[in-house]
Amino acid sequence: MAGLQRWSQRFYQYGNLYVLLSALAIFTIFITIILPSEAETLAAKTSSNRSPDTTLFYSAEELYDIAEEYGDEGRAAYVHSRYTFDVVWPLAFTFFLTAGMSFFFRPLTFSKWKLINLLPIVGMLFDFLENTAASIVMLRFPSTTHVIALFTPFFTLQKWLFIFASFTLLFVALIYRVIHTIKKRKSL
Repeated sequence: MAGLQRWSQRFYQYGNLYVLLSALAIFTIFITIILPSEAETLAAKTSSNRSPDTTLFYSAEELYDIAEEYGDEGRAAYVHSRYTFDVVWPLAFTFFLTAGMSFFFRPLTFSKWKLINLLPIVGMLFDFLENTAASIVMLRFPSTTHVIALFTPFFTLQKWLFIFASFTLLFVALIYRVIHTIKKRKSL
C-alpha cells in the first residue's frame, strides 16, 4: 500500500497544467490521426473490421473465428500491431487519464481517495494482458490455446471497465475541481 501511495503522490506532484496540456495534446493526436490510420491499415491487412481489442463482450470461440477470418497475413499484422502501436497507445491514454485525474483531484484531502489516480494504470495493465493473450492465440492458430483463449475476453472486458471508469472519474474530477475553485474564490 505504501508503494501505491508513493506512485500516486508522485503523479500528483508532477500533475501540473503543463503536464496535463502535454498529455491532452498527445491524446488528441492519437485519437484524431494515429488511431484512425492504424485501424484502417489493420482492417486492410486483416480484411476485417472485427477485432477483439474493440469488442466489449466476446467468447473464446469468437476469438478463434476472428483468427481464422484474418488469415495468415492478417494474424501476423495483428500481432505486429499489438507490439508496436498497441504498446504506445495504452501509454498515451494512461498518461492523459493519470495526468488529468492527478491535476483535477489534487485538492482532494482524503488520502485513500487520492489513490484513484492510479486507476488508469490498471486499465493499461489489462490492455497489455489482452494484447499478449490475443497475440498468443493468433500466433498459435490453428492450434488452440484453450486457457489463454478463455482469459483473453476477460482481460478485454476488464480493460474497458477500467478505461470507462477512468474517463468517468476524469469528468468527475473536472467537475470537482471547478466546484472546489468556485468555493475557494467565494471564501476569499
